Amino acid sequence: MITIQDQGVVYRNPKPHLRAIHAWHPSLVLLDDGSLLAGFDLGQAVEALDYRTYLSRSTDQGKTWSPPRPLFNDPVSRRSIHSVRLGRVKDGGIVGFGGRYYRDDPEEGIANRVNLGYVPMDLILLRSRDGRSWEGPATIEPPLIGPGFEICHRIIELPDGRWLAPTATWKGWNGAAPNGMKAIALVSRDQGQTWPEWITIIDQYDRGVISWEQGLTQLADGRLLAVVWCFDEKSGKSLPNRFALSGDGQVFSAPRENGLHGETAKLHTLADGRVLCLYRRLDKPGLWANLVRIDGDDWINVTELPLWQGPSSGMKGERSSSDELSALKFGFPSMVDLPDGSVMALFWCVEDCIHNIRWARLAVSS
Repeated sequence: MITIQDQGVVYRNPKPHLRAIHAWHPSLVLLDDGSLLAGFDLGQAVEALDYRTYLSRSTDQGKTWSPPRPLFNDPVSRRSIHSVRLGRVKDGGIVGFGGRYYRDDPEEGIANRVNLGYVPMDLILLRSRDGRSWEGPATIEPPLIGPGFEICHRIIELPDGRWLAPTATWKGWNGAAPNGMKAIALVSRDQGQTWPEWITIIDQYDRGVISWEQGLTQLADGRLLAVVWCFDEKSGKSLPNRFALSGDGQVFSAPRENGLHGETAKLHTLADGRVLCLYRRLDKPGLWANLVRIDGDDWINVTELPLWQGPSSGMKGERSSSDELSALKFGFPSMVDLPDGSVMALFWCVEDCIHNIRWARLAVSS
């Protein structure tokens, strides 16, 4: 029921014998002319001082991609890096939602190796009509204290006009987390000009479980479906994925397990109402595709397929959580529908010690 029609590479360092360039965290949009625009992060290492978001374009359904160019040249004078996710809104515009991280100590990474806290950061927003020229970045004033926030998802526009920016609250560098570490969405009612509201999507922090890297999609019946990576902070180990539903886009159901034992999971609603879930699997190696049917309030797993099977990867509590997080080997899938009814998926992975961005075109039959 899921088949791989074609696959290839978006970006791989063309000259690793000369310079270290690795790639992570892709996002993908389909443009009006049928071309594909990919955003992904490049740097010498996953927390290097040159870590930035770049853009690449394909006009032949992924077979070839243009050389990456920077999304924007950051005007701030304070030492910083950035990471941005791309998405489209209903007026046809492209919106980039991301974070700018301030690296005041060049000998420290983004995450504190002792307590998993983040360096100081700002949320940022960029806009474009064609993916070539961009407005911004504008700084977002969040309606709650993170103090850090996870950059894990593109912006989603709901039928009522609200923009949701899925994220998660994160500890500050000193380990303080006044609002816990939970999956939330910031809310804008004026197309991203202001973000005065937020909603809780999944919160398990009262029992020491972090809700990370959510996937969020709108179902054919209008409800919202969310899935999260569940991480037990005390043991340092990942738990089975959990999902939640919302009928009004305001309040979500209590989270329940969905039968998937994985970490990063992203969702895409198909034309027939079923849901495609791509996730980093823990009980078997690799990035897997899982076809899902939502029956009432139940998550029904229909069929599965491995998309890429490299080294096993996951957080097992054997080292500090920050070290294990930065040592992951693949993940962060992103999906869009193509005009022919197939689904284009991007993800990052390590092959021969180089972090690449790969693509796969999938067909899902009834």
